[in-house]
Amino acid sequence: MAYRPRKRAINQNASVYWKPCEAKRILGISGYKAGMTQVSYMDHTESPTKGQEIMSAATVIEIPPLFVYGVRCYDGYNSLGDVLTNDATAMKKMNVKKFENKAVDESLVKEVRLLVFVQPDKTGIGKKHAECMELGIGGKDVKEKLEYAKSLLGKELRVKDVFKPGELVDLIAVTKGKGWQGAVKRFGTSIQRPKATAKRRHIGTLGQWHPAYILYTVPQAGQTGYHTRTEMNKLVLKVGDNGNDVNPSGGFTGYGLVKNDYVIVKGSIPGPVKRLVKLRVAVRGAPQKDPTASYVSKDSIQ
Repeated sequence: MAYRPRKRAINQNASVYWKPCEAKRILGISGYKAGMTQVSYMDHTESPTKGQEIMSAATVIEIPPLFVYGVRCYDGYNSLGDVLTNDATAMKKMNVKKFENKAVDESLVKEVRLLVFVQPDKTGIGKKHAECMELGIGGKDVKEKLEYAKSLLGKELRVKDVFKPGELVDLIAVTKGKGWQGAVKRFGTSIQRPKATAKRRHIGTLGQWHPAYILYTVPQAGQTGYHTRTEMNKLVLKVGDNGNDVNPSGGFTGYGLVKNDYVIVKGSIPGPVKRLVKLRVAVRGAPQKDPTASYVSKDSIQ
C-alpha cells in the first residue's frame, strides 16, 4: 500500500525529508551511481561473524563537488526569499542571467535550507545540465543554522565534509525502469496451473460481485520500475578522493572511470548506473564502529 500508485516518477531529482538535527552539519549530499564491487571489512555487528573480516557486495557512488549558490529561508511552509551568491560564473551554469538578492526578515525565519547544484560536467558520464536542489542543515537554533549556511555561500562541498566511514545513510533514487509489465512480474503473483484456465500469467479473479467494480488493490498490468524509492540505513564503508583506488581495469561497465570524490556503501542501491542518487543522514539508526574497508576489488568487470 505504501508503494501506490505505481506510476513513473515525475523527476529524478526527488524531494527529500530532512530530519531535524542539533549538530551543526550538512545533512546530505548527491552523486551518481558508478557501479558495484566487492569490499572486505571488519564486522562489528552482533551477527555470528562479529569480529571477523568479511566480504560484501558494495556500491560505488561518484560525488563531484557541489557548489553552494544560495540559502533559502522558510517561515514554516512558505519561502521568505533566497540569499544568492554574487558569482556570475556559477549562476551561468544554471542558465540564470539576471538575479538579485532580496532582503530577508530573519525574525520570521523558522527553517533554513542550503541551495546547491551538482556539477556533472566534472565527471565522465557526458551530462552537462547542472541539477539544483536543497540540502538540510543541522544546528541548535535557526540563528546558528543561518550563520553556518551563509559561511558556506559560494564554496564547494566535498563528501568528506559531510560523511565519514561508519555512518548510516538513507539513499533516495529513482529505480530502473522496466516499462509496462504484467501482474506476475509487477506484483509477484503466482502463475496459474495449466488446467485452471486458458491463461497462466494472469489473476484468477478481479474481485467480488459487490461492489460491482474492480478495486485499485487488485494486481493488474501496468508501469513497472522508474519509481522513487528510499533505501534506509546503508552503511558507509569508505570515503575517498582518489578514483584509482576503486576503478577496475577498463572502468565501470556503462559508466567509465571515477574522476572525483567517491563513497562506498554496503549492498546495492536503486537505479541504473549514471542515475542521480541523494544521500542523507539516516533518520533512524546509529553509526557502527570502524567498518573501514581494508580491501576493494579492482578486478575487471568488462
